[in-house]
Amino acid sequence: MIDRTADDQSGYPGLSWPNVLRGMAIYGSGDALAAWILGELSLGRSIGMVMIGGFLYGVEVPNWFRWIDRHSGQGGWKASLGRTWWALIYFNPLWIARHLAFIALFSGDWSRIGWGLLQTGLWSFLANIPVAVLANWVIQNRLPLRLRFVASALFSALMAVYYALSARIF
Repeated sequence: MIDRTADDQSGYPGLSWPNVLRGMAIYGSGDALAAWILGELSLGRSIGMVMIGGFLYGVEVPNWFRWIDRHSGQGGWKASLGRTWWALIYFNPLWIARHLAFIALFSGDWSRIGWGLLQTGLWSFLANIPVAVLANWVIQNRLPLRLRFVASALFSALMAVYYALSARIF
């Protein structure tokens, strides 16, 4: 379900131009840093990941966070755990594998796209659970909704370096 109460009235359900621009800048920067560290920086990858950061993540992540807000209750430890759980569920092994597939696609290395990305996503997800639980708990329970996407994107930008390295580690 797409939330139709975006930050602006763009005509596209859930589309908020400020979130698109934030997603482009933050996710694009995180991936560019990861690519630079790995010696894989390319114009095609950079443009592709900037577009994914803005037009995919910049729409779906804020909508997911609004969904969490509507379905998790307002207070108490159960609501707090629920909010953290739903955020963790979103950034799951499949999400990581999809992200790695986008990287391979925009890098022009289509041979990396395959079932092995799911295994990489699973091991990467399992290895980062302690950090992800803490970060998602803070994001979902200590920040107002309007700041959650930016905080999550900054965390994800840091994790982009981890995800890029996890493709080599796992």
